[in-house]
Amino acid sequence: MPSNVVPAPGAGTGPGTAVPAEAVTPLVRGIAVLRRLTEADGVSSLSGLERATGLARSTVDRITATLARMGYVRLDGRDAVLAPRLMELGNAYLAALRLPRLLDAHADALADELDESVSLAVGDRDGIRFIHQATRRRAMSLSFRIGDLLPAERTAPGPLFAAEWGEEEWTRWRERRAADPEDRGFPAVPARSRPYEAEDAADAAPARLPTVGDDFEQRAAEARESGWALDDQLIEPGLVAVALPVREAGRVACVVSVVSHTSRHTAADLRDTLLPRLRTAVAAMERELRQAPPAAPDAASGLATWTGASKQELGREFVESLARGLTVITAFGEGRAELTLTEVAQATGLARATARRALITLEHLGYVTPHDRVFRLTPRVLGLGFPPLSRTSLSEIAAPHLTELSQRLHESVSLAILTGDEIQYTARVSTSRIMSVNIAVGSRLPAYATSLGRVLLAGLPEARLPELLPRTPRTITAPERLRAELDRVRDTGYALVDEELEEGLRSVAVPVRERGGRVVAAVNVAMHSSRRTPEECVSDVLPELHAAAGRIEADLRVAGRFRRVPVS
Repeated sequence: MPSNVVPAPGAGTGPGTAVPAEAVTPLVRGIAVLRRLTEADGVSSLSGLERATGLARSTVDRITATLARMGYVRLDGRDAVLAPRLMELGNAYLAALRLPRLLDAHADALADELDESVSLAVGDRDGIRFIHQATRRRAMSLSFRIGDLLPAERTAPGPLFAAEWGEEEWTRWRERRAADPEDRGFPAVPARSRPYEAEDAADAAPARLPTVGDDFEQRAAEARESGWALDDQLIEPGLVAVALPVREAGRVACVVSVVSHTSRHTAADLRDTLLPRLRTAVAAMERELRQAPPAAPDAASGLATWTGASKQELGREFVESLARGLTVITAFGEGRAELTLTEVAQATGLARATARRALITLEHLGYVTPHDRVFRLTPRVLGLGFPPLSRTSLSEIAAPHLTELSQRLHESVSLAILTGDEIQYTARVSTSRIMSVNIAVGSRLPAYATSLGRVLLAGLPEARLPELLPRTPRTITAPERLRAELDRVRDTGYALVDEELEEGLRSVAVPVRERGGRVVAAVNVAMHSSRRTPEECVSDVLPELHAAAGRIEADLRVAGRFRRVPVS
């Protein structure tokens, strides 16, 4: 194995496992870069990636250029930043798993009923990984994200998964504990204190004092008997949780846990007060799994043609084998949880030999696992960017697209949402001109007199109009005229407001829609009326505006497939 190739910790059958001869080295290197970016919370300088991975700078540059071409990272000066589209890798695992689609609503309802945070987790080797979070917003609230990996022994779900472990799994857990006594391999949790020696008063011999997780085997045995488990401040002081397994076909499919703080509940309170309600919710979840019809297959990715064209266009700066290897992950999905080698090749458009080498590499790194003649994705796929991206808001998703649009048009660009009868600006890129539109993020304006507001009002099933007050002599103040204008906006897909909010101000706006088609925000370009006529706004600005909104929507569809994206 070349010295500058960094394998994933715990990859393959154990630390130090040799890389298979048929493994795709660029894929190993590219995944190392994605992992380091994830550990850096989504952003790192290129020189930082060089140091963290041990790869040559030229290799880092080619890998990040390839990932940028795929839309998985964004290059911002000397930094590489994870982009929302990378979540399609984790989405492939979550879609294949089916559990989030079937159980998320149950978890959300339980969180609302109890007014406490509720988590769904799956086992990932000797750890647990979250697949859904329904959190309560409080001063002391849960900070874990979808995809975060925690050591099993420091959680409530861990003993329930460990109750099904065999000797191989227990041996791996003990080896990991010995190799990483402070849990440095789990950046989502605070490090635990290193075990230390104290003098035994009886014979003056050193005695090892207990540390967090030492009683894990006992807790797993108790969970096997009782069917539930507690976390009494194992991760950090104040955090408590109670957990129950959700079973499918007799096996633990996932674990649901209610998480609280000692200021509201002790661990004993959770057990005595909330466990019965948790049992009711779990029973409903298990009925959902039993009654769920077979999933209709997702559309296959089929990106082999695109990767070939990118290679032809960019030459050696595009690492085609890396792009093809990541494409193999996207072959899986809803109704495509288990795929043969032939099915992977057909789904991606790759040659069978190419798909085979990618699967060998992904298996070595722990991202796929073979079962007889089929392959499945593992929860480790969520470790490729999902945790930092799972908290991304709409304004953060839109920001780079707004910047690009502003630079192309040399005009101010904004994103806004509807709040009552007003719009609220949530993202904005302004130009530096003598005369420019000066509005800050957070500002509010009457919806009826703005292009952003009219797009948002037109997206409502039935818009209730407030009192229409004149802002300028051009402002529409007659309700019937405004309703007719909203009908036109709904039909044409854009709003043009010419000096109705302020004299000399002209703007054009289009909607931003979520996965279901609902209008959740609007984006506009605003300018002084001396710079473009209304006709030029439609002919020159509107196509660029539609294209930018389409790119925001594409990212929003990926980011919002298995979570609610905050719009503000």
